[in-house]
Amino acid sequence: MGFADDAKETAEAVGRKVERAWEDTTDRIGDKADEVKADADVKKAEAERDSVQKRNEVKEDLRDS
Repeated sequence: MGFADDAKETAEAVGRKVERAWEDTTDRIGDKADEVKADADVKKAEAERDSVQKRNEVKEDLRDS
C-alpha cells in the first residue's frame, strides 16, 4: 500500500466518524426536543387537573351551602 492509499483510507475513516458524530448530534437534538415537548404536555395536564379539582371543590362547597 502506498502513501496515497493510506491517506485515502484515513480520509474515508474520518468521513465515517464525522458522519456518525453528526447523526448522533441530530439524534440528541431530537431527543431533547421530545423531552421538552413531553414536559410541556405534563405541565399542561397537571394544570388542567388542578383546574378541574378546584372547580369540583367550588361546586361541592356550593352544594353544601
